Amino acid sequence: MASPLHLIIAEAGLELVPREIEAEPSIVMNAKRRKKRPNEILLDISLHYRAMKKLNKWFKRGRPDIIHVTMLLALSSLLNIANLLRLYVHTIKDIVIYVDPQTRIPRNYNRFVGLMEQLLVTGSIPPDSPKPLMWIENSSLQQLLEKIGCTTSILMHEKGIPLKPIEFAKAITDKMIKNETVCIAVGGFQHGDFEESTLRLFKNSVSLYPAPLDTWSITSMIINSIENCEEISKIIWHT
Repeated sequence: MASPLHLIIAEAGLELVPREIEAEPSIVMNAKRRKKRPNEILLDISLHYRAMKKLNKWFKRGRPDIIHVTMLLALSSLLNIANLLRLYVHTIKDIVIYVDPQTRIPRNYNRFVGLMEQLLVTGSIPPDSPKPLMWIENSSLQQLLEKIGCTTSILMHEKGIPLKPIEFAKAITDKMIKNETVCIAVGGFQHGDFEESTLRLFKNSVSLYPAPLDTWSITSMIINSIENCEEISKIIWHT
């Protein structure tokens, strides 16, 4: 058997509407329509663009759709089905979402939004369950890596060491087979770069393509390449 890959969606643009703009008309109208308080709905740039421009680094925020697609892809992968994947969402506000591998994310986006809102308000899904499928902790990215106990941590970045996907996957697979704890972080935001604290945190950065890719694209590339490595393929297919 092999150790699972720990995949982190880092600095994710997933958060509840922050206090400084909760009185903005677009926020109030959206919350009223959904029969919720302004601070209980997800920040969404497609709905709250004008209000968001008052926020610091607004261009990295309010993209729950990125997290929805990426989580769907990761949790439905063969790697996850084979119990070889652990998924975490680290948000731009330093909240970490822990995801049980058996979690099934709603395919419908509106249902996903409601689920994330409930999670960020109550702290776990299902609320008060002794064995939740998802739960949150206030935690920096560094604290998360320390809690996981990473022996190898890698940041996916277009300016990192250039590798072909199969070369990268082979190196990761070798470590997984040796039962090392490997953490890979991909950016969960739409524009801009990682924070300086994140760039300093990772000694290793890798590029699978010389330009920025969508979060779900790089996630798919990583997972599919690892699944196709012979050692992991044997585990997945029980051969």
